Amino acid sequence: MNEIRINYQLDTIGLRCPEPVMLIRKKIRHMNEGEVLFILADDPATTRDIPSFCRFMEHSLLKSETSDTPFKYWVKKGR
Repeated sequence: MNEIRINYQLDTIGLRCPEPVMLIRKKIRHMNEGEVLFILADDPATTRDIPSFCRFMEHSLLKSETSDTPFKYWVKKGR
C-alpha cells in the first residue's frame, strides 16, 4: 500500500461551516504546488464542502475517510 506523504496537518474538529473550508483555503494558500494537507474534521458539511472546494480551486482530493468521525481528508495543492 502506498502511503501519502503529508506536508501539513490541519485540525478543524469542533468548527462548523464555513470555518473548516476557510481555514483550509488559508493554509493551502501558503503551501507549494504538490504539497499535501491532511485535514481532520467532524462537521458533516465537510463531506460535501471539501470535495467541492478541491474541484473549484483545482486541488486534488487524494483520499477521504468519512464513514466515522473524525473525518479525514488528504488534499494535494494544485496550481
